Amino acid sequence: MKHLNLLPALMLGSTLLPATTADACTNLIAGKGATADGSVMVTYAADSHNLYGMLTHTPAADHPKGAMRKVVEWDTGKPLGEIPQPAHTYNVVGNMNEHQVCIGESTWGGHKELTDTTGQAVIDYGSLIQIALERSRTAREAIDVMTDLVDKYGYASSGESFSIADKNEVWVMEMIGKGAEKGAVWIAVRIPDDAISGHANEPRIRKVNLKDKENVKYAKDLIPFARRRGYFSGKDEDFSFADAFEHHTADTRRGCDGRVWTFFRRYNPEAEQYFAWINADSDEPMPLYIIPDKKVDLRGMQDAMRDLFQGTPYDMTGDVGAGPNHVPYRWRPMSFEVDGKEYTHERAIATQQTGWSFVSQSRDWLPDPVGGILWFGTDDTNTTVYMPFYCSMTEIPAQLQHGDINTFDYNSNFWMNNWVANQAYNRYDLMIPDIRKVQSGLENAFIDSRADRDAGLAALAKQGDMAALTADVNAEGAAIAKTATDAYRSLAEFLMVKFMDGNMKKTDADGKFQYNEYGIPLYPDFPGYDKAYYERIVKETGDHFLVSPRD
Repeated sequence: MKHLNLLPALMLGSTLLPATTADACTNLIAGKGATADGSVMVTYAADSHNLYGMLTHTPAADHPKGAMRKVVEWDTGKPLGEIPQPAHTYNVVGNMNEHQVCIGESTWGGHKELTDTTGQAVIDYGSLIQIALERSRTAREAIDVMTDLVDKYGYASSGESFSIADKNEVWVMEMIGKGAEKGAVWIAVRIPDDAISGHANEPRIRKVNLKDKENVKYAKDLIPFARRRGYFSGKDEDFSFADAFEHHTADTRRGCDGRVWTFFRRYNPEAEQYFAWINADSDEPMPLYIIPDKKVDLRGMQDAMRDLFQGTPYDMTGDVGAGPNHVPYRWRPMSFEVDGKEYTHERAIATQQTGWSFVSQSRDWLPDPVGGILWFGTDDTNTTVYMPFYCSMTEIPAQLQHGDINTFDYNSNFWMNNWVANQAYNRYDLMIPDIRKVQSGLENAFIDSRADRDAGLAALAKQGDMAALTADVNAEGAAIAKTATDAYRSLAEFLMVKFMDGNMKKTDADGKFQYNEYGIPLYPDFPGYDKAYYERIVKETGDHFLVSPRD
């Protein structure tokens, strides 16, 4: 995903905020038969070093005949053109619309010569998602809308993978432009209900049954185009979109497919075998989806978005780069050179530069205004708080509205999350327990209250009292955002005080700072460094710090 200029999008009332550079965004997927409650789930992290984390909204609207919609390129703010509006467009909150349709994406680029050179393309990948959400009631309809748009108006972006879900099913669609030719070539595969899938900046659709019209869709000229351009020469049944339109290197396998692999291994031990593909020890690709051996629940999907390769060969907490506080992060750039050899740090799902992320739930047993929930969080997925917002929301909480990446704001959810996370990046193992306590407390309360909230809102929907339902949803959303933001502001202040100057002040079981009988703060602890760190110092410096014994 690439960096976006947000202001033009906001002027158009847009909802989608994709962002960043290659090797950036992660989508995880679970079909309704693979989840504990029967919901269809998709996750998405919009990762960018220059993206402000915010939630936006496009209201439902009726449009007169002849009305036009401006299309602005998401990465640059450049006006691309106009397209006709339909008679009606739907309410969109974040990446989910009022019919529980949810769309995420990840950029992979592909052959550079397939980027549009006609100069006439009107639809870029971000607008493609946004417009589809405005116009689609199902995932299949979204695929039709998206492919029709690029056919009619041209495709102005590079290679993309899309996760497209509704309350019944979920699809992965992959698309790339045609260079000097108008439009795009694409393929879409339905993920089986009992399966989990994912994509992370690598195309993942390989050999499929092209005759399975119910579960596979593709552009009519897909294979002829690939043959004509010299990307494919085999039999139709052996066609692989992923291999025809992208070069897969050891680096991209590790940094991109590795994120999907670590999700798979959480839910089926047999997925460990795909590490050979990830680590470039085998050229047998990892499959598009697997069948989990246990059900996926909401908490599990949230935890998967916080994955830092714990317990894998790519675990980042044990090498010298982790420092004495076992920090599972590495600053950019990821690659570096030593003695003429190139090396790379790991690229985990959780990463410091995330602007915002979500875990979506689309639930067929509830009315649409209640069934769709976007569990939305700002900044790093590892330390964020996922807040539940229903797809019928029409007012964005103040703490999640537009802000500035260069202007600190105590009332911004994004900035309070950053304040917490950036303190932890320096003293991770000491601070993360305090963060987890607040984070899990908030999220558990939000999760535990959903059953009652769902029932109450469903009752209003059944009564047809949509005004009351919308007012209730908006009020709760505002309260949740304020609660989460206030809690992290207090947490950030607490961390600053507790760990000031490299010390660790004493607290009781409730996290309260301790004082002596005269009201004087107790003397702090000195946590220092771990044994391995001291050993590294001696190894590198020899006797430089050696204390000579006295006579």
